[in-house]
Amino acid sequence: MFPAAVEAWAEFGGLAFDLTGPGRQLARTPFLLDPLCGLHQPRTLLDLGRALGSRLAPLGEEAYGQALLAVDEEGRVYSLDHTGEWFLGHGIDQAISTLILGTAPERLRTSEDCG
Repeated sequence: MFPAAVEAWAEFGGLAFDLTGPGRQLARTPFLLDPLCGLHQPRTLLDLGRALGSRLAPLGEEAYGQALLAVDEEGRVYSLDHTGEWFLGHGIDQAISTLILGTAPERLRTSEDCG
């Protein structure tokens, strides 16, 4: 593990947000900050980490397991679901705000998406 993950777990681990309804740009969904939620997806985190050039650690889940939340070595937070990978914020505070307010995250793109 790396410091950004340990710090996020220590400060926010165990917090649950039972959100529903409209947000600023998207419907808000419930989310849980618990690294145990992502322990079953090490390959997924490893693959995305390689693409990003940074290690990833599980951070929690959205919508009762429909999306995995992850944090990288720089403290950036991502959401991974069946539609793709999403950048939630440069830190956990920004990511939590994105999720609570229902603002649209940035979709991660690959070189194939751009060409």
